[in-house]
Amino acid sequence: MRMKVSLFLLAAGLAVPVAMSADQVKLGDPSLTAGIAGQGDLTLSQVAAWLAKPENHKPLEVQLPENLAPGKDALYVPEDNPITRAKIELGRQLYFDRRLSVGNEVSCADCHHPDEGYGRKTQFGVGIKGLTGDRNSPTSLNRILSKAQFWDGRAKDLEAQAVGPIANPIEMGNTHEECVKFVSANAVYKAQFEKIFGRAPNIDDVGRAIATFERTIVTGSSPYDYQAKVDQLDKYLESEGLQDLETLKKEEPKTYADYVEAKKLAKASPMSESAIRGQKLFFSKEANCAACHVGVNFTDEKFHNLGVGMASDKPDLGRFKETGKEEDKGAFKTPSLRNIAQNGPYMHDGSQKTLLEVVEWYAKGGHPNPHLSDKIKKFEASEQDKKDLVAFMEALTGPLPKVESKRLPAK
Repeated sequence: MRMKVSLFLLAAGLAVPVAMSADQVKLGDPSLTAGIAGQGDLTLSQVAAWLAKPENHKPLEVQLPENLAPGKDALYVPEDNPITRAKIELGRQLYFDRRLSVGNEVSCADCHHPDEGYGRKTQFGVGIKGLTGDRNSPTSLNRILSKAQFWDGRAKDLEAQAVGPIANPIEMGNTHEECVKFVSANAVYKAQFEKIFGRAPNIDDVGRAIATFERTIVTGSSPYDYQAKVDQLDKYLESEGLQDLETLKKEEPKTYADYVEAKKLAKASPMSESAIRGQKLFFSKEANCAACHVGVNFTDEKFHNLGVGMASDKPDLGRFKETGKEEDKGAFKTPSLRNIAQNGPYMHDGSQKTLLEVVEWYAKGGHPNPHLSDKIKKFEASEQDKKDLVAFMEALTGPLPKVESKRLPAK
């Protein structure tokens, strides 16, 4: 039984932490995104000292935090862009640096801000000179579990996504050539590119660095995750006839300790009764939310037509523009529900300001159109049911890694 218990606890993410080698890290570790130590602008001497440390250039074997660990098979890091501490740090600098845009107006963070769930609370992304497009800024959270990016999936990976906005005329308004010229002329950036990539700066390496930083931004355990651990252990103890805690403590002290700790964490960050009811409804056949919002990141990473915006004379056809397939008309990528309460407004066009509006949209079955997803079906929901579903989604909010946003290369 002890071997079986050990394997169960490992699967549940409840085993005693094992000492990691120097090349292994768990995402969410604040040291990954803390920036180079010091105050004020980064100087060439500070960066040179950082780059001189061999450990900052070793490829890292990353592990997901406990709440995301069951989704490890979806973890994606390109073979030609391994994660290193030095590359994370370079990407962090580039992510927050407005000098990558025309007029030094906009950085990646201006549309994907740490304080707003790595999205933005505006209907559309706001670029240079206050220009806007017609799509909401998607979150940058948990992108290590995702390949195709943007609402329409037009970027095959984070590397391609990262450089797209730089040359977009209504986002950062720059050109790739001017961006490379800037980082090449800045001694601090130039030194990092040459040491990390072994060559002069180029736009592909700009994308590789930003993508590497973005892959470190993951959501920590939420009230839902803590309660899920308790529920999982409860089922295991029931199956083994170990519900009596005194018996459990005597026969399997390690399992008992894990159970007590899980209960403690769930009590400290509890799900409300409303959220618990909402969870049952969310996973029910009636509401069918989990048909698309599935897995540890609550997304199938696919594209669906919900009818949003399809009543327009000239609707945004979304994925269709990339594939040319009739069935992709009006289809957009399923967003993650992790920390969803932090990054409204919602839908690809930011047309729905609250999660309650989103629930009501689904409850009515979306907007009928020839390409409506077969997963969108009307379901009966009372006003309390709708509030409960919102409460459940709010219970998916977990802590984010602490990120240094101010320390950037000196001019």
